[in-house]
Amino acid sequence: MQERFLSKPNAKVHWNKQVVDCLSDGKEGMNEKLRAVVLEDTKTGERSELTVKGLFIAIGHTPATKFLKDSGLEFDGAGYLDLKTRHSNTNIDGVFAAGDVADGEYRQAVTAAGMGCQAALDAERWLGAKGLV
Repeated sequence: MQERFLSKPNAKVHWNKQVVDCLSDGKEGMNEKLRAVVLEDTKTGERSELTVKGLFIAIGHTPATKFLKDSGLEFDGAGYLDLKTRHSNTNIDGVFAAGDVADGEYRQAVTAAGMGCQAALDAERWLGAKGLV
């Protein structure tokens, strides 16, 4: 995907930059529109403004699971927690996973939220089965 993007003549990469603010056109209410983002250079701290018409923020492209390395939990080949079924159960009884640590396929906030709901329901059922709620 990266090679496809970089091969496009109209593609521009802003290396070592992170979005730190969004700027509107100043209109109030429902007619307000995004006009630019403020970028911060991650090496120098210098800030610049980039005119844009839209912004999409990607999350979960690198699973934040390193802190679980010695936990006994099982991982897939990409570093996500390995869920054996469509449920949120991990290989350790009573441990449930969702979203960025468990979804290497869709990696979207909306699916992470749905998985979070699943995990909460699975945990509630597990606690009920143990007589804890």
